[in-house]
Amino acid sequence: MITMSVIRDAPDVLVIGAGLAGLACARDLSEAGHTVRVLEACDGVGGRMRSDRHDGFVIDRGFQVFNTSYPQVRRRLTLRDLRLRPFTAGVLVHTNRGALRFGDPSRSPHTFSDLLPGRLAGPRDLAALGILTARDMLAPVRSLKRGADHTTRSALAGAGFSEEFVERFFRPFLSGVFLEDRLETSSRFFHLVWRSMLRGTLCLPTEGIGAVPRALADRLPSGTVRLGTPVGTLTDDGVALTDGTVLPAHAVVVATGPGPAASLLPGLDVPAYRVVTTYYHAAARPPLGEPTLLTDAGRRFLNTCVLSEVVPGYAPKGTALVATSVLGEDAEGREPLVRDALAEAYGIDTGRWDLLTARTIPDALPVMTPPQSLSRTSRVAPGRYVCGDHRATGSVQGALASGARAAREVLHDLDGR
Repeated sequence: MITMSVIRDAPDVLVIGAGLAGLACARDLSEAGHTVRVLEACDGVGGRMRSDRHDGFVIDRGFQVFNTSYPQVRRRLTLRDLRLRPFTAGVLVHTNRGALRFGDPSRSPHTFSDLLPGRLAGPRDLAALGILTARDMLAPVRSLKRGADHTTRSALAGAGFSEEFVERFFRPFLSGVFLEDRLETSSRFFHLVWRSMLRGTLCLPTEGIGAVPRALADRLPSGTVRLGTPVGTLTDDGVALTDGTVLPAHAVVVATGPGPAASLLPGLDVPAYRVVTTYYHAAARPPLGEPTLLTDAGRRFLNTCVLSEVVPGYAPKGTALVATSVLGEDAEGREPLVRDALAEAYGIDTGRWDLLTARTIPDALPVMTPPQSLSRTSRVAPGRYVCGDHRATGSVQGALASGARAAREVLHDLDGR
C-alpha cells in the first residue's frame, strides 16, 4: 500500500524532466524570481543527451554533434567551458567511384579543388549550391521561417539541383541529419539547418555530449534538480511521485520525452518519432585519420565517424572509437552487415573490430514533414504546460527554444508579464 504524504515547502513551478527543454525553462523561471524544482526520474540530467563510460570509452547515447551557431546555445552557455573539439568542415561521401569530399573552401581552402566541375558535381549543381548557400546564410532568418513549406526533396529540385547530385550528396548526408532517407522533412527546417551549419561549427565537448546539459544544470540554484524522482501522475494541485509523495505547485511543466508526456497529459498531441541505432566499435588503429563524417551513397548506413579523431579522450590511448548510425532498431545479423559496409567504405579489414555496444534511440527525432510548425504553445490546461523538441523542432535549438517559450507563458499566466 502506498502512503500519500504532502510536502509543504512548495515551489512556484515544478518542471518534470531534466533534459534541455526542462533545464532551459527552469533557468528562465529562476532568473525571473520564481522558485523552481526540477524532478528527474533518472540518475543524471540530459535526457537523450547523455554520455556514459564503457571500458574506458566515452559512449554518447547515440551519435550526436553540437552546433555552435544556435542562438539559444550562445545565450545560455559559455562555449569555452565545454572545451569543444571540431569536426572537419565538410563530409566524405562513399560512392561507387570511391570517396568524394564535400568541403567548405571558405574554411578549408585546400578543399576548393574538390568542388571543381566534374569531381563532385557539374556546373549546374555548383551554381545551384552557391545560390542556395548564399540565400540561406545571408537572408533574414524570419524569411526562412515564413517561406512556403514543402518536402526537402521538392525544395532541392526547385533550387535547380540535378537528381544525380541529390542522390550522391544531399540524400545520404541529410539522411543522417533528419534520420529519414526519403528527404520528406520540412523544407523550412532544412533551410534553417543548412544556415546553422554554414554559420556555426560542428563540435563535441571534450567530456562528451552530456557536458552540455550538465553545464545548463550547473547554472541553476543549488538544490533545484532532484534526481531519481519519478513522477507518477499530475494532481489538481501539483504532482504525485511514484512513492506516493505529493508535491504542490502553482504550475507544472512537463518537459519529458513524448511517451512520458503523453502519459502524464492524456490527449496530448505528439508526433511520431524517428528511430536510430548507433554501433560503437573499438579498433586497434583509426580507419580514417581525420575528424570527418563519412556517409554512404548506397545508404547501408547513415554516417560513420572516428570519434577518437574528434576527441582523443573518447577512447583509451592506443585504440580508436568508431561510431556508425543506421535507421531503425538493432536486429540479429544487422551488425555484421554494417561491419561489411564499413570495410568497403573505409577500405580496410574490420573483422577484428570489437563491438562495444549498440545504442537504439526510439525517440531520436520527431517526424517533421510539411507543413511543420516551428513552435507550438506550451499551454495544455490551466497551470499545465509542456515543452520539448516535439513542441518545436528536432534539434538542440528547438528543445531549448521550447523550454524558453514555456517559461514565458508560465510567467505571463502567473505574473501577467
